[in-house]
Formats: sequence, structure tokens, C-alpha cells
Amino acid sequence: MTVKPVVPRQQANRDVDEAIAYYVEEASERVALAFIDALEQAYRHIGRHPAGGSSRYAVELNLPGLRAWPLRRFPHVVFYVDTPDHIDIWRVLHGARDIPAWMREAESS
Repeated sequence: MTVKPVVPRQQANRDVDEAIAYYVEEASERVALAFIDALEQAYRHIGRHPAGGSSRYAVELNLPGLRAWPLRRFPHVVFYVDTPDHIDIWRVLHGARDIPAWMREAESS
């Protein structure tokens, strides 16, 4: 099985940093570490099975190739595009956000 490298964009890293800070402040370090574990599991899964994510937002946003994969036990979603040599992680967003608006922000950055 070929595993593609997962490469988060700067905005995706900022999303992750904000989520971690939120969990540390509002819950605990233990919850923040569990979030990191869930994110790492999602990245590993996406690297092995890039076609497994939902293409719902690709259609809604007219962004061919965009896929979404939810984190386990956390309300966050990883948005990515499968390229020939790596997985391009665009955003890691809370599922209750206005996803189309946030993704348009990522598209322009």
C-alpha cells in the first residue's frame, strides 16, 4: 500500500493551533492531546486512503478534488486535495462553522 505524505498548508496549521489552544483553555491538556491524536490518526488514514473523504464540499464550492474527513471524537473536519505526490491539507475546521465561507478564505490564501 502506497502512503502519500500529508502536507498541511499554513492556514491548516493555524487552524490546528487555534483548536489546541481552545482545548487547553476550555478543557484540559489531556483533551488537547486527544485532539492531536485524533488529527494524527486522520492524517494517517487520509495518506493511505485519499479517496475515502467526502466530496460534498467539492460540489458545493465548485472546488474539484476537495475532500473532507471528520476527526473521531472531535467536531472537526480535515479538508484536503489529493495531488499526484502528496495530500494537500487546506483547512482543519470545526464542523459547526460556515464551511463555505471559511473555505473561500483558504482558497484566496
